[in-house]
Amino acid sequence: MDTRDRGNDATEGPASLVHPGHGDSTSLGAAPRNATIQDVADAAGVSRAAVSKVIRNAYGVSPQMRSKVEAAIAQLSYRPRVAARAMRGPSHTLGIEIAQVSNEFLTMIVRGALETLVGTPYQLVVAPVTAPHETGNALQSLADRQVDGIIAISPMVGEAWLEALSDRIPVVIIGRHDVSTHYDTVAGADRSGTDQVMAHLFDLGHSRITHLTIDNAREHILVDDPTDWQRSGREPHAIRHTVYTEQMRRRGLEPEVLYTGGDELEAQSSAAELLARREPPTAIFAGNDTLAMGALRAVAEAGLGPADVSVVGYDDITMASHPLVSLTSVDQSGTRIGAEAVRLLLERIAGRTESVQVEEQVHLRVRGSTAPAPHRGTTTE
Repeated sequence: MDTRDRGNDATEGPASLVHPGHGDSTSLGAAPRNATIQDVADAAGVSRAAVSKVIRNAYGVSPQMRSKVEAAIAQLSYRPRVAARAMRGPSHTLGIEIAQVSNEFLTMIVRGALETLVGTPYQLVVAPVTAPHETGNALQSLADRQVDGIIAISPMVGEAWLEALSDRIPVVIIGRHDVSTHYDTVAGADRSGTDQVMAHLFDLGHSRITHLTIDNAREHILVDDPTDWQRSGREPHAIRHTVYTEQMRRRGLEPEVLYTGGDELEAQSSAAELLARREPPTAIFAGNDTLAMGALRAVAEAGLGPADVSVVGYDDITMASHPLVSLTSVDQSGTRIGAEAVRLLLERIAGRTESVQVEEQVHLRVRGSTAPAPHRGTTTE
């Protein structure tokens, strides 16, 4: 395993869009099937060479043989491995699975990928996901389109499923800190980023800090063994949650974690409930900028400002630096992450087999949404 810690500059290539089919629910209950070319040959009653000819659409295959082989392929749900793809030649397309197409940080990742493909023969096929349970179908759809490699952004599937998929096609996963064998990962330094957030809030005198984060039970629906996934704590929001809790307890403070949905309006509603309390928090650390924007909406609607409640986000989307927003946020450079994922994928396609895990450095960008903690007098009944 090669573990890298680096950042790279990125500089638009063509993209197309694929909407994956939903498929049946049983296809998401386990790792992708791994029928072999020999299984297909046995089922069709032909040789491995004959199966290979059909897969490669080689000259001289009779209609009868093609029919038998294609029927066996369909019956076994066989998908050619990397070697068979190589025999057919490259498609010069890369697939990228993306959830929450309205999330600007994710579009920054796609932009970084596109910029890195400029000057190469590759095009990018985008598979948007509208619900977590569609992730497996989206990745499978990309594989079925015979792309040369797949990038997935924090997919809601387990590691065993991804290992099986990446045994058939080069895969790079963004936003997860997995220790993998067959696929590469690129993620921001989530522990460092959260440490920077908490140090900043403590330096400002805050002690009543609430962590607003995504509800794992609603958002992180996995296709295999969710308990192992949750215990592993390798997903970015899980790491941010863990470090926040550690930092609070280290100072003798009681952590408070508030779970919400993944969109801005749900975050606004959750934050409004916080602010309506008799003793609201003096600071909100949001798990990403979408949630932070919702918290800022709630603060503004309550007639409050940074002097009353500080808000910190994570991702540093473009809107965060707008002077009318001025959100303090952790910059993990989505464009750089997208660029790095493409570079790793092209290395895989070129023949690298060793697993690589890259952790990009992150930096807290301090702006006007955070301020010194308000003076708190003694509360009397």
